[in-house]
Amino acid sequence: MLLAATQLYAGPDKAHNRRQAQEAIERAGGDGAGLVVLPEASMFGFGTPSTDLRAAAEALDGPFVSALVESAGRAGTVVVAGTFEPAAGARVHNTVVIVDGNGVLGRYRKLHLYDALGWRESDRVEPGEAGEDDFVVIKVADLHVGVMTCFDLRFPEMARVLCDRGADVLCVPAAWVAGPHKAEVWGDLCRARAIENTSYVVAGAQPAPEFTGCAMVVDPLGVTLASLGAADVGAHALGEASAEKLAEVRAALPLLASRRFDVVPR
Repeated sequence: MLLAATQLYAGPDKAHNRRQAQEAIERAGGDGAGLVVLPEASMFGFGTPSTDLRAAAEALDGPFVSALVESAGRAGTVVVAGTFEPAAGARVHNTVVIVDGNGVLGRYRKLHLYDALGWRESDRVEPGEAGEDDFVVIKVADLHVGVMTCFDLRFPEMARVLCDRGADVLCVPAAWVAGPHKAEVWGDLCRARAIENTSYVVAGAQPAPEFTGCAMVVDPLGVTLASLGAADVGAHALGEASAEKLAEVRAALPLLASRRFDVVPR
């Protein structure tokens, strides 16, 4: 199966963002991708700290997710994308959806919010829950796909919980904020999560200059199969994944089987 990590910039124009998401899905599907990962906040950009995300948030049967389903159907692919979903009170959920042409297959609400390096995502976003049913792992062809979001990448136990639930591929929609050495850290963390879990990583990104860009696909040995530059827009990185290669790597490096500790969400 071909994995596509896309790179798009989402601003305040929801109709434009919706169209470019559909175009990205259909381009990647046309290139043979069976799984397409769009960035975090593909529906509507984060804007400034004063941008009201509540006004942009949509239910999962709203126009954005419906458009993803339509394009996934036309492209014959599975799509992972970031959106904002209404929450109780003054905040929204930073939600990633997995869809195919038949509808929504799963939903993950971001757990680890970006309250760091001068940002306070929690002022506008309500974190998800860490219950048994809140972690998303979906079977796609002969692989199992788990979902995390952007800042979650800095928490190795997040990826491990997904792999404990059977994930072979870790999807990471992101809007990784630019800054000194941030692009290097982004790449290092994508490769680290792949290496320590002997899993594929497919990381969609928003581009420079506001974000780091560098969408990528990484194999279970930590080898970058394909990546984009910081400023590439409307492009996708393609890498091939197979259950056979995954089995070979995990037989040679039985890291998950050799563990002596469990990760228990709190």
